[in-house]
Amino acid sequence: MQPPRFDALIIGSGLAGLTLALKLAETQKVVLITKRTLYDSSSAWAQGGIAAVLSMEDSLEAHISDTLIAGAGLCNEAMTRHIVENGPRAVRWLIERGVNFTRDDHNKTGYHLTREGGHSVRRIIHSDDATGKVVQLTLTRQAAQHPNITVLEHHIAVDLITSEKLSHARGSNRCYGAYVLDIHAGKVRTIAAQNTILATGGAGKVYLYTTNPDVATGDGIAMGWRAGCRVANMEFIQFHPTCLYHPHAKSFLITEAVRGEGGVLKLPDGERFMLKHDERAELAPRDVVARAIDFEMKKRGLDCVFLDISHQSADFLVQHFPTIYQRCLELGIDITREPIPVVPAAHYTCGGIVIDQRGRTDLDNLYAIGETAHTGLHGANRLASNSLLECLVTGLSAVEDILTRSPAPDFPLPDWDESRVTDADEEVVISHNWDELRRFMWNYVGIVRTNKRLQRAQHRIRLLSGEIDEYYSNFRVTSDLLELRNLVCTSDLIVRSAMLRHESRGLHSSRDYPEALPRATDTILSR
Repeated sequence: MQPPRFDALIIGSGLAGLTLALKLAETQKVVLITKRTLYDSSSAWAQGGIAAVLSMEDSLEAHISDTLIAGAGLCNEAMTRHIVENGPRAVRWLIERGVNFTRDDHNKTGYHLTREGGHSVRRIIHSDDATGKVVQLTLTRQAAQHPNITVLEHHIAVDLITSEKLSHARGSNRCYGAYVLDIHAGKVRTIAAQNTILATGGAGKVYLYTTNPDVATGDGIAMGWRAGCRVANMEFIQFHPTCLYHPHAKSFLITEAVRGEGGVLKLPDGERFMLKHDERAELAPRDVVARAIDFEMKKRGLDCVFLDISHQSADFLVQHFPTIYQRCLELGIDITREPIPVVPAAHYTCGGIVIDQRGRTDLDNLYAIGETAHTGLHGANRLASNSLLECLVTGLSAVEDILTRSPAPDFPLPDWDESRVTDADEEVVISHNWDELRRFMWNYVGIVRTNKRLQRAQHRIRLLSGEIDEYYSNFRVTSDLLELRNLVCTSDLIVRSAMLRHESRGLHSSRDYPEALPRATDTILSR
């Protein structure tokens, strides 16, 4: 039997994938696969909002300038302009889809705009402090009911099917679809598509401490790399400065907007410290704030620092930060009366698969969008709330390109071959390797790096890669094995990129190379 064929195969169900799916489904048959449910993604966890020029007090040039400054000389100016200029249109599309952003009748836009670190004006449109949740719920409901969208939940992509793997496919390297594991059935399916889109998000689970959900295992980046795509700037992992520090608060982010609305960072004795590190204090870009907190914690042997916004009225805090207020209260922290214990945590992957303004990768008929991709928008450090903006614009841009393409000839695709493998006998190996990887990545490839730490990490990665390759070759695939395989591949790309950057810039801080080079260049890896 021939595998099912679709106009588009979308791997990932975050804002980027859902945007593309809903737009493309107006004229094409789409299949969207997701590792858990349609709702599960990093997008759903985003608290802050979407940066876009919506106010008369703002301008495109100001947003571009703020982005370039935060990016520390590495932003692609043409791509930055493209994304910023298309931002207002993308936000209006969300409003037309029924997304309920927080209103403000005193603002001429009709919406409440907040400000976050690195922004020169208020330009963040949001839904209280749960923007990602509101956007994700709105779009998932529409995608689940759309007649042209087939949703396959609890499915994880194994690998892309490309010309390299098909002896009868001649010419340039093209993507024909993917092998996909049905997690519940334990069977690998073949899915053929005219166009395949990687929208799997980032790789925060590479690290021991992260604000990302468990699904953020670098799957799209690893699959694209194995298929022959270039990747760029993987050394730039953004650590969010303020993740709630509590033994029962797994991956709970304290949004940047808390600092935007007047929250201040303090030491345990109540001393404010950010002004010693940067004149912009708590509103400095994320890399500056994260390094300052890391410095103070290591200098003083602290487990955390404290974010205090208790000087604001209780009504203000409950209205503007209902999710944070309620979650902290559940853990015995009343943010209206006391500060919030916080630590930095891995948050965002600024690098990824190299794409152009239309989302195209190095392989024909293969696209990458959202956090999986390297657009050049973020440079060496992402400006707050530019991530959901990038998801929207890259998704919409890829749709425009896909709709201009003529159908390519189809080839019969081979079934997944598992005739020479058996069921795993000791799956505990996977959990042990997963834990080891995340710990040494946190210790050796964290906020501040050294050559020796990177070399240690590279040595460990080589050992793990050998073990995992042997395991993958001899046993039937499982979702845990596939995620570990992708995490190790992505970790290798991060370490290799970091070892090539002989300077400190943005999110990459090296004790061996403390100064920035006169000229900023991208780190691009080719297979």
